[in-house]
Amino acid sequence: MDYEIIELTKEEWKGTPIMMKYTTEEYFDLEIEEGANAISAKMVKKRFDTPVTHSPEEYDFPDKLYQDHWEGAQAFGIVSEENGEKKLLACIEICPEEWSNRLLVTELWVADELHRQGVGTRLMNLVKEKAKEQNRRAIMLETQSCNVRAIAFYQKQGFELIGFDTCCYTNRDIERHEIRFNFGYFFDREDGRRR
Repeated sequence: MDYEIIELTKEEWKGTPIMMKYTTEEYFDLEIEEGANAISAKMVKKRFDTPVTHSPEEYDFPDKLYQDHWEGAQAFGIVSEENGEKKLLACIEICPEEWSNRLLVTELWVADELHRQGVGTRLMNLVKEKAKEQNRRAIMLETQSCNVRAIAFYQKQGFELIGFDTCCYTNRDIERHEIRFNFGYFFDREDGRRR
C-alpha cells in the first residue's frame, strides 16, 4: 500500500505525542581509553542478558511534535482517518540550525504496522530533498546506543557516526547502555552530492 506523506501543520499537530517504543536485544557499549597523549573511544556491539524495552512512559517528558524549543520546525507524516478521527501513523520533524547551516531531524517515528514498508526511507528522502532545497551543508540527528535497529537504518541511509554524549538523558547513560549517538549526512556544498 502506498501511503501519502503530508505536511503536518503546527496549528493542527503541535503537542501531539510521539509514541516511540522499541525493544532491543543489543546495544553499543562505549569503551574509552585515556593515555598521556591520546584518548580513544570504541563502540562495541554487545547483547543484553534479557531484551530491554524503552517506551514513552519511562520518561517525564515524552517526545511531542513542535516543541517550543524547536523554532522554525516543520513536520511531515502519514495520517489515517476513521470516523472523523485522525491517527498519526508515521512522522518526521525537521528544524533548521541557521548558525551552522544544518538541518536537524528532531523526530522520526513509524508505527509498528508500517515497519519494513519503505516508509522511513521515504520520510528520510523527503528530508534530504528539503535540505538540498534549503542549500544545507548537512543533516544531523541523534539516537540512543541501544537503538540498534535505528542505527542500522541511519547508516543504510548514508549517515555517519560523528559523536556521542554520555550524559544527555541521565547521569547514568553509560551504565544504562543508552548513550546519545550523533549522526550526520553531509552534502558537497558546490553541487549537492554526497561527500
